[in-house]
Amino acid sequence: MATIGSFTRDDNGVFTGTIRTLTLNAKASIKPSSKDHDKAPDYRVTTSAGVEFGAGWTKTSREDRPYVSVKLDDPSLPAPIYATLVEGEGGTHNLIWSR
Repeated sequence: MATIGSFTRDDNGVFTGTIRTLTLNAKASIKPSSKDHDKAPDYRVTTSAGVEFGAGWTKTSREDRPYVSVKLDDPSLPAPIYATLVEGEGGTHNLIWSR
């Protein structure tokens, strides 16, 4: 597992932070999204410039801890990145990638 992002959450439920990989270094927001249907994402991932490059779905772990399952995709990436946004220490949220 590798931490590829660090975020803080505001009172409106918006996560703001940075996503860093070998090919990606972007300030990003993970914002709640209205759902049109059951499978629609709960969150949209955008860069600080407003470019959407991902989505997230609210899930619950076996230990009853909430998390956000995130899928990032962009034409510059060889394949989508799947990650999990979990609450860490001190109110921060970590975006963790694993294969």
